Amino acid sequence: MSHAAATPGRHKALRRAALVIGLALPLAGCGGRDAVTAPNTPSAVSEVLNWRMVATKVDRERLRNWRDAWTTGVDQARRQNAAQLAAQGALFDADRALPGALPPPGTYRCRVFKLGAKGVAMADFTRYGDFDCQVDRQAGVSRFYKNSGAQRAMGTIYDDSTSRGIFLGTLQLGDESRPMEYGRDGGRDLAGFVDRVGDKRWRIVLPYPQFESIIDVIELVPAG
Repeated sequence: MSHAAATPGRHKALRRAALVIGLALPLAGCGGRDAVTAPNTPSAVSEVLNWRMVATKVDRERLRNWRDAWTTGVDQARRQNAAQLAAQGALFDADRALPGALPPPGTYRCRVFKLGAKGVAMADFTRYGDFDCQVDRQAGVSRFYKNSGAQRAMGTIYDDSTSRGIFLGTLQLGDESRPMEYGRDGGRDLAGFVDRVGDKRWRIVLPYPQFESIIDVIELVPAG
């Protein structure tokens, strides 16, 4: 089925199926999420693993305009924080994308950088401390979880090319115990790119998040 022919109802069903597949996988150390039954026909799984069939219209737009967000966010952050950006090396090189885009399963230490202020109350550059993150991959599906912090990104990493993955997920807030279904609340949806930027170093780039910043960059390095 072509992308142009997909109906809103079809997109909604595929987004639900994508979440179902992700939640159906056994997840060690992720708080015992409830198991559900995933679609098991080859055609259903194949469509769900195609991020273009899952992404909302808003998120496809955000992905198309990622470089505008990157340029705006980095330029604003560099005004008074050039040395801090430079200290991160390849992390803030927009075109850095090495083969092996998808981080392998395991536990990771994550750092979140928010670039460009959205609103007068935010700084142009904010770096948070280390967080615990996890990547699981089963049945061809990779899932990313930020396990700690007040804002916890989680979702599916799609294998788009050898040098770039696509992340579609949601934001879990505060003491919420379960993630919201992707596509249900545009205020929580996240979309971005996954790149390998160095030896055992990855990033998730999230253009135009709903809260606080112009672009978010999540750095992943193996824990331990």
